[in-house]
Amino acid sequence: MGDMTNSDFYTKNQRNDSNHEGGFGCSLLELRSLMELRGMEAVVKIQDDYGGTEGLCQRLKTSPTEGLEGVVTDLDKRKEVFGENLIPPKKPKTFLQLVWEALQDVTLIILEIAAIISLGLSFYQPPGGGSESCGTANAGEEDEGEAEAGWIEGAAILLSVVCVVLVTAFNDWSKEKQFRGLQSRIEQEQKFQVVRGGQVIQLPVSDIVVGDIAQIKYGDLLPADGVLIQGNDLKIDESSLTGESDHVRKSAEKDPMLLSGTHVMEGSGRMVVMAVGVNSQTGIIFTLLGAGGEEEEKKEKKVKKQDGAAAMEMQPLKSAEGGEVEEKEKKKSSVSKKEKSVLQGKLTKLAVQIGKAGLVMSAITVIILVLYFAIDNFVLQKRQWLPECTPIYIQYFVKFFIIGVTVLVVAVPEGLPLAVTISLAYSVKKMMKDNNLVRHLDACETMGNATAICSDKTGTLTTNRMTAVQCYVADVHYKAIPDPSSIPPKTLDTLVNAISLNSAYTTKILPPDKEGGLPKQVGNKTECGLLGLVLDLKRDYQTVRNQIPEEKLYKVYTFNSIRKSMSTIIKLPDGSFKMYSKGASEIILKKCSRILNEVSEPRVFRPRDRDEMVKKVIEPMACNGLRTICVAYRDFPANPEPNWDDENNILTDLTAICVVGIEDPVRPEVPDAIRKCQRAGITVRMVTGDNINTARAIAIKCGIIQPGEDFLCIDGKEFNRRIRNEKGEVEQERIDKVWPKLRVLARSSPTDKHTLVKGIIDSTLVEQRQVVAVTGDGTNDGPALKKADVGFAMGIAGTDVAKEASDIILTDDNFSSIVKAVMWGRNVYDSISKFLQFQLTVNVVAVIVAFTGACITQDSPLKAVQMLWVNLIMDTFASLALATEPPTESLLMRKPYGRNKPLISSTMTKNILGHGVYQLTIIFTLLFVGEQIFDIDSGRNAPLHSPPSEHYTIIFNTFVMMQLFNEINARKIHGERNVFDGIFRNPIFCSIVLGTFAIQIVIVQFGGKPFSCSPLDLEKWMWCVFLGLGELVWGQVISTIPNSKLRFLKGAGQLTHKDEMPEEEQNEDQEEIDHGERELRRGQILWFRGLNRIQTQIRVVNAFRSSLYEGLEKPESRTSIHNFMTHPEFRIEDSTPHIPLIDDTDIDDEAARKNSPLSQPSSPNKNNNAIDSGINLTTDTSKSAVSSTPGSPLHSLETSL
Repeated sequence: MGDMTNSDFYTKNQRNDSNHEGGFGCSLLELRSLMELRGMEAVVKIQDDYGGTEGLCQRLKTSPTEGLEGVVTDLDKRKEVFGENLIPPKKPKTFLQLVWEALQDVTLIILEIAAIISLGLSFYQPPGGGSESCGTANAGEEDEGEAEAGWIEGAAILLSVVCVVLVTAFNDWSKEKQFRGLQSRIEQEQKFQVVRGGQVIQLPVSDIVVGDIAQIKYGDLLPADGVLIQGNDLKIDESSLTGESDHVRKSAEKDPMLLSGTHVMEGSGRMVVMAVGVNSQTGIIFTLLGAGGEEEEKKEKKVKKQDGAAAMEMQPLKSAEGGEVEEKEKKKSSVSKKEKSVLQGKLTKLAVQIGKAGLVMSAITVIILVLYFAIDNFVLQKRQWLPECTPIYIQYFVKFFIIGVTVLVVAVPEGLPLAVTISLAYSVKKMMKDNNLVRHLDACETMGNATAICSDKTGTLTTNRMTAVQCYVADVHYKAIPDPSSIPPKTLDTLVNAISLNSAYTTKILPPDKEGGLPKQVGNKTECGLLGLVLDLKRDYQTVRNQIPEEKLYKVYTFNSIRKSMSTIIKLPDGSFKMYSKGASEIILKKCSRILNEVSEPRVFRPRDRDEMVKKVIEPMACNGLRTICVAYRDFPANPEPNWDDENNILTDLTAICVVGIEDPVRPEVPDAIRKCQRAGITVRMVTGDNINTARAIAIKCGIIQPGEDFLCIDGKEFNRRIRNEKGEVEQERIDKVWPKLRVLARSSPTDKHTLVKGIIDSTLVEQRQVVAVTGDGTNDGPALKKADVGFAMGIAGTDVAKEASDIILTDDNFSSIVKAVMWGRNVYDSISKFLQFQLTVNVVAVIVAFTGACITQDSPLKAVQMLWVNLIMDTFASLALATEPPTESLLMRKPYGRNKPLISSTMTKNILGHGVYQLTIIFTLLFVGEQIFDIDSGRNAPLHSPPSEHYTIIFNTFVMMQLFNEINARKIHGERNVFDGIFRNPIFCSIVLGTFAIQIVIVQFGGKPFSCSPLDLEKWMWCVFLGLGELVWGQVISTIPNSKLRFLKGAGQLTHKDEMPEEEQNEDQEEIDHGERELRRGQILWFRGLNRIQTQIRVVNAFRSSLYEGLEKPESRTSIHNFMTHPEFRIEDSTPHIPLIDDTDIDDEAARKNSPLSQPSSPNKNNNAIDSGINLTTDTSKSAVSSTPGSPLHSLETSL
């Protein structure tokens, strides 16, 4: 019978083979349907249909141990049959689409309409003869040529509008392009370990194909769907797909299905890749969300908003597949939210305020002009309104209207948001060179305000090259690595085995890349240090590993932040077991009851022996900045076989073999970088998992603590004791007692790190809210990275999960790159301020000139086209010139600005008003007495189509010259004297100033009628330039006036302060929904329960759309989301199940009761305020403390599911 089935299976196989694509043993659809199964269902299916994982690998023509051969033709064929591992990105907007978008600007539309009316009217010739009676309309008899030229003004306005639109569109396009470049850069960064041809290699995620054998380990973000072949203690966080926050245990026997986009929280293993790209579970969801492109275009108009929301929640799946897609999705759906940083929020608000003022001014201008004209003509001169004169009157009115619109155009500083974008985009591009890969544009600017940096020690402050330098073995403390002959042979063998077997087999020491270099360390650096010790003892770890390959290891307890140790159990030939353990010495020694003596005999090791050892061996090592690792073992009988799951009874009664001191030297450039930070007013704190003595030693070497200062170095235990009350809850006022002096936090758990960051951010001790940057590399740093204002992840040592939660990736893992980020951040802020100072001066002057000129002389001295040209210089060119100033070291000499500093400082207000006064004086002098000074015809009160006068040309030219020289003044905003300092380091600035000058000459000399200019001779040109140069001299005069003399400026400087805070809070509040959720409970709102089938997922998305979106704009529902998120059933357990992650700050409780009439007496759980999910809590707790009422849309949605 057995025979029969076998042959049956064989023929079936044969039959299938012929109709499967590409000669593989299974088709794309089969694999897709297989990946939809879960748990035992999947195991049974694989066993029955494919003959287990072995059979599966055979059909996919791959080997579970050797992997694919890696032949190019084979790989291409696989890509062809099963697809590539990327999701096709959205098509970028074409240039024309961007042009169309730029045309949507209201002011431009008004101008276009006015210009078209003006054009139409200029072609209308009034019937002859009657024109005299129309009064002033034709006062100056025009020659024929001039009458023809009436159309020019309208055409010129249209032309300038086209110019403005093209420039704007081009800027948007290049920004988009940079953004895409950045995205692809982030994607290439993500590599994955794959076995090919028996070798473990690192591959970019997009090169992974179906049938690859991928090695997965703690901290990975899975790049594709697969089936687990072999795993140790594997736990996966699948919340991004299912919304279940509990970690799922995976094993080849019970639940082998691994899905793309999920995070490995513990353990390691190997999987065979089954589905990639569009066919993986993530890809399928993306396709359903319409990120696939085509069919979505049709629905886009309708679904735009919801689509974005869905994509938001999907954000975590930032693997190569579709990182771009959802960045784009994200951008599309929430340009108003996510991409707008605090600064951009402030500026948009400012622009709106100025725009409103401009609108009022322009309306008044038009009304005054019209009234003046009407009264003058029809009342004072008592003319009749003659029908044949109507076109001429209308032409006048259109002219007035155009003047009004021009005032508006100049008043609206559309360059502000542009300047921010240019500046940020430029900085981000340049920061790449400084090893900062920025994932969120606004992180760059936030970094400039940072007041505190909480840094990891290992790899950031130190080189992350571990070398064993001391050891205590066989009752002797060796200050250098001993000669192997001096150690008892039996002890030596046990030690070599313990180190070689009880470490990840992926950790290796390879020969150096170049001659004479240091050997290359691959994998976990601490383990590399121990393997280095084995090599120093003239033994080879590889031979030991070859005798017992990874598959033969009986059980592995992998390292995690709770155990702080790693143990491996092997089965000996006689059936008994041996367990090797290694870990932090304090932890392992507590579990040891014996120690090997000088003749390899275990002797009793009592608590008092341990205390002595700590004093004599461990503390001296730690005080030299060494990390101490203890290696131990334990024997178990063959029967009864121990209960391996009862960890506490397994990991006791050990026999210590040796204690090793491992050194990780400080990076040479770090002390200098830390000095710079301290000078710049940034406190550096070290948060590390290491022993407190080691940590203190390193902190002194780095310069984080100077001898004689008053500071705190404490460990996690003490920290928790100080900040928690009797009930074990964290209290903000207790944290406030600790953090200002805290410099080193040792032996800290990820939760401690998160508590510290949150405590500093929420603190109200100092008047400026602290802005905290955090570095992290481990999976468990996710919450802290999310909570911080700026999260830095390590590019080399960092796990994918950490990178996912971060804002900036340090590609060289180096602390000094953080200092560069601070410099760039401050530079962004300063660039914006420079531009603002320049822009506002021009605005004030242009608006006042146009307004008063119009009221007094019935004609704006600056014509519409000229205004548009000035607008172009001001807005677009100046934002390019001033926003691309390279940063200088001097930026690090001042204290940070802090969150709520007004955008316009008192120095800037002084400059704006000062220069405004100068420019207005000059221009009004020229306007009213210019004709006498230069002995030319007056240009005032000119008739409708009169030729351009020299008088007004001089005014226009002088105005532009003053702006050009003021642009140089604007390069410095802190009242520095030398405005030319470093001007040649910025070629963009020089070329723009010179270019503008050249174009100005062309406009004046050859602009003629369209620009209402008449050519000037050299002498008049010299006068214009001279008056412009006066700006530089005047700038020196202004900087001489001390700010303290100008009390009234204080109010002006606060301009943005009052209005900004609500905006900021609102921004943060929106962001909470945007990206705060992404890391810990991504998808929680979207896919609440573990809905396996995609159909249900779609139903939920629909439900989500219908019931949530109406609510999302209203603040009540926004808070209901938070509380829904923190509803007791959804308690999230972080990777540390036993430590309560929720910090119920009593202060929050109080605030909540006081501020919000809605919150019921808060039970400890009510007030989780999403604290732990890494959401940026707003400063105002009442917003999020409103409890989730059963009536809220989300509540009903959840129950309906």
